[in-house]
Amino acid sequence: MAQTGMMTGGAEWRRAPLLPIAAGLGYATSVIHIYGLGPYIEPVSQSFGWSRTQTTIGLTLATLVQAVFSIPIGLMVDRLGPRLFGLAGVLLTTGAFALLGTANGDRGQWLFLWALLAFATLPVQATVWTSAVASRFAASRGLAFAVTLCGASLAGAIFPLLGSWLIARHGWQGAAPIQAAIWAVIAFPMILLFFRGAHDRRGKAAPADRPDLPGATLGEGLRSSIYHRLLLASLLFTFTIIALVVHFVPILTDRGADRMAAAGTAALVGVFSVVGRLATGLLLDRFRASLVGATVFLLPAAGCLLLLLGGSGWGAQALAAALVGLTLGAEVDVIVYLTTRHFGLRTFGGLYGGLLMALSVGTATGPLGASALFDTTGSYAAFLWLTIALMAGSSLTLASLPRPVYPAGAG
Repeated sequence: MAQTGMMTGGAEWRRAPLLPIAAGLGYATSVIHIYGLGPYIEPVSQSFGWSRTQTTIGLTLATLVQAVFSIPIGLMVDRLGPRLFGLAGVLLTTGAFALLGTANGDRGQWLFLWALLAFATLPVQATVWTSAVASRFAASRGLAFAVTLCGASLAGAIFPLLGSWLIARHGWQGAAPIQAAIWAVIAFPMILLFFRGAHDRRGKAAPADRPDLPGATLGEGLRSSIYHRLLLASLLFTFTIIALVVHFVPILTDRGADRMAAAGTAALVGVFSVVGRLATGLLLDRFRASLVGATVFLLPAAGCLLLLLGGSGWGAQALAAALVGLTLGAEVDVIVYLTTRHFGLRTFGGLYGGLLMALSVGTATGPLGASALFDTTGSYAAFLWLTIALMAGSSLTLASLPRPVYPAGAG
C-alpha cells in the first residue's frame, strides 16, 4: 500500500471511515433531479400535453446554472470548507425537488420550479463532496473517491424504481414530495454526523491559518493543455452518458417494455455502477489513470450497439444496462482523480469547478439533445449512434494525457 508521508491507505480509512459514505449520500442528493427524472418524463408529458423536449428543458436550465456557478462555488469551498455547503444544500435540494409536484401545466411555472431547483443544488455540487474526501485521503484517494461517487450509482439504482413505485401509487405530483422527504431523512443525519473535511475540523480555523497545500495556482491550471483536454473529455462523455441514463426508461418503453419492467432494467445501471466505480477506484490507485479512464469510457458504446442491434429482448437490454452502469459516474471518478494528480490540491475547488462546468454543460445539453432527436425522428437510434461517436472521442482524449505531476502519495 502506498504511503502519504507517514500514513498508509489503511490508516486513512481508520481515521475517517464514514466520511466517504456520508459524502456519497450527499453526492446522491445532488443528482436526484437527474437520475430521478426518467420515470416522470412520460406522465408529465401526458398530463400537460407537452413534448419530451418541453418536459426535460428544466433539467437543461438547472445544469446550465450549475455550470455558470461551478468555479465561484469551488473557490468558496476552497476558502470556507465544504461542511456548511453540504448541510444546507441537502435540505434545499430535497425541498426544491418536492416542489416539482406543484406543477400545474403552466410552462412558465414549470421553468420557475426548475430555476428554484437549479439554485438549490449549487451547494451540493460534486466539488463539495470530493474536496472533503481529497483533503483526508491521499494514498487511498482513488478508492475513497469511488466510494463517495458511488452515491450517484446508488441514486441510479434507487431513484428510478422509487419514483416509478411512488408514481404508480400516488401519481407523479404526489410522488415528488414523498421521494424528496424519504431521501432527506436518509441523507441529512449521516452528513450532519460524519461529513467533515480537513478544513472542517471542529475548530473553526481562519483561512489564513490553514496549511498551504501543494499544487498549481488557478491561473496555471486554466492555461494548461492538460486541463483543456480534461474539459473536452468531460463535455463529450457527460453529454452522452447522462442523456442515456435520463432517457433509459423511455428508450426501453418505446421498444415495448412496460414502465415498471423498464424501471427495473434501468435500476441495473445503478447496481453495476457501484461495481464499476469501486473497480475503477482500485485501478486508479494502481495503474496509469488516463489509460484506465480511456478504457472504461468505451464500455457504454458496446451497450449502445446492443440497444441498436438487439434492444427488443430483455437480455440485451439488461446487458446494455450493465455496460452503461459499469461506466456511469466513472467520468467523475477519473476526472476528479486526474485533476488532483496533475494539479494538486492547492486550488482543487476552483479547478474542479471549471471541469464541473464542462460536466454540467454536457449534463444540460445531452438530455435535451436526446429529446430533440426523438421528437424529430420518432426514434432514439440517431442519439445512440451519436453516443458511440462521442464516447470514442472522449476515450482518445484521455489516452493522450501525459503522466501526472503529483503521483499517488504526493498529496
